[in-house]
Amino acid sequence: MATAVDTPVATDPVTGPARSPRDIVPADLWEKQVGLLMRDYPYDSVMATRVLGQGYAYLLTAMSLRGQGLGLAPSKLVDIGAHTIILDTVAYAELCDKYNGGYFLHHVPEVEMKDDGSVIKTAHLVARAGWEVDLPLWEDAADCGPCHPGNDSH
Repeated sequence: MATAVDTPVATDPVTGPARSPRDIVPADLWEKQVGLLMRDYPYDSVMATRVLGQGYAYLLTAMSLRGQGLGLAPSKLVDIGAHTIILDTVAYAELCDKYNGGYFLHHVPEVEMKDDGSVIKTAHLVARAGWEVDLPLWEDAADCGPCHPGNDSH
């Protein structure tokens, strides 16, 4: 019997090709944030691009599901991308304004990691929202995430 972790994440073919965050993030901002990841982590441009893309897909999915209290959680690698986006506060505030109904998507980290399956559930919701899912970046799903459960924050 397959579990949620065993189930591959894929975008529903009925909805068409998966969306890419590069289609909505201005090129200069994208390159800046890739550069920040390369500066702060041992990433080449390929890995930095993958991590940033999944960070955007995760945050945009969380914004689109605002108010549902789903307790979304990124993997550790996806969280690095999300933090890079959030720390660029002017651009992040603009992203929230445009894609989160003008509401700021807060970051409320927990100290303890939860082990409730929310990371792989989040990866499935990202795919269902139509975003590309780079599954290897979500592989630490068993460790789960430190974000506040049942909250509409990251």
